[in-house]
Amino acid sequence: MNAQSPAPRQRPDPESVAAVIQALHAQFGNRVVTSQAVREQHASTLTWVPNQPPDAVIYAESTEDVQAVVRLCAAHRVPVVAFGTGTSLEGHVNAPFGGISIDLMSMNKVLAVHAEDLDCVVQPGITRKALNEHLRDQGLFFPIDPGADASLGGMAATRASGTNAVRYGTMKDNVLALTAVMPNGDIVRTGPRARKTSAGYDLARLLVGSEGTLGIITELTLKLSGIPEAISAGVCPFPSIKAACDAVIVTIQSGLPVARIELLDEVQVAACNAYSKLTLPETPLLLVEFHGSEASVREQAERFGEIAADFGGGPYEWATKAEDRTRLWQARHDVYWAAVGMRPGAKVIATDVCVPISRLAECVDETKRDIVEHGLTAPIAGHVGDGNFHTSPLVMMDDPDEIARVTGFIERLVARALAMEGTCTGEHGIGQKKMRFMEAEHGAEALNLMRTLKRAIDPDNIMNPGKVVAV
Repeated sequence: MNAQSPAPRQRPDPESVAAVIQALHAQFGNRVVTSQAVREQHASTLTWVPNQPPDAVIYAESTEDVQAVVRLCAAHRVPVVAFGTGTSLEGHVNAPFGGISIDLMSMNKVLAVHAEDLDCVVQPGITRKALNEHLRDQGLFFPIDPGADASLGGMAATRASGTNAVRYGTMKDNVLALTAVMPNGDIVRTGPRARKTSAGYDLARLLVGSEGTLGIITELTLKLSGIPEAISAGVCPFPSIKAACDAVIVTIQSGLPVARIELLDEVQVAACNAYSKLTLPETPLLLVEFHGSEASVREQAERFGEIAADFGGGPYEWATKAEDRTRLWQARHDVYWAAVGMRPGAKVIATDVCVPISRLAECVDETKRDIVEHGLTAPIAGHVGDGNFHTSPLVMMDDPDEIARVTGFIERLVARALAMEGTCTGEHGIGQKKMRFMEAEHGAEALNLMRTLKRAIDPDNIMNPGKVVAV
């Protein structure tokens, strides 16, 4: 794995960028925008990573549009950054070397629904909520649900997850095939709609999670699920974070088919109550949901209540009305915005890790103590059914001491997760800010293999450079 390294990526010369923008204007007219405000909107806005705007934004409407842009940029070695809704949290959409941002939000069509096969074909700009609205009348839904109403292309590129992952898996489990424009402008289709194939390399899995560094996804074939006959959701308070996490561990180890099991610590609960106008008990609690038949969900809920009681949890209160469940889960999805309101003027630095389920209670408990010992405001929420949890420190960006304390906290959080055989990110991805943890997690040899793949597929390093791995 000793592929020769090209020269480090530099900003392209201004003449090359100007030539690309001029050619784009000639072909796409007013779909090419160079205003400062629009360019800044297409860079990092939801994190403390500095905003690094592209040189221009092009609004694509088809795979062929994307292909034309990439071919033009490849000819001039100008970087290309794909943009969905801009909700990523680790600087994925920044353009540290300038270049062209390809906005895919106009590519938002459902191209086909094969209800009998439980799959659909979509363009990358459609959001998860829009897709599920389209599918609802057919009794189907797409289950992956990150907190933001993200685009499906962005969710695939970052290998997104969400509250339903404990039952339905993550994006890597729900993308059957995809179409992508590669760095040389070739259009690649990675496979059939069949649920199984043993034909060649798994190119779909290579591109899912690659964060736009290997190609730009322009079409997705997704697995669908039937809307459950019955849904039971509820809230269960606990005396401590550890007790709640221990209840989760036993629930999973018992084989109880929980659809969602989410942790909120008392700080996050208070923020959600204020932001979402709820009256949840301000103590560590679990939000739980079961899917199935009327009889099965009743039995599952009762069994969970028994497990929770063994750890001092309860009472388990059911949200019996659909509107109550919707309000509850919307509040869970809005934890970021709830955190924003906790400390006016502060920046929310959302980060996540994931550990084996058996180490969950230990990791969350140690993290909670770390937050308290260092005097931080950092609510905790998590998709704890699969060992993934988030914390969102609030930082005054004009306070160097506070910035240093939060930076140290994130370093310790990742080190803690890696020591427990976990990962530096369960679903946020690497982007720019977590690149520094890649070697510690994967080892030098595996990281060098990733670099070899990147160089082989994108020798001029035009695809979202400065993300995932440094080449």
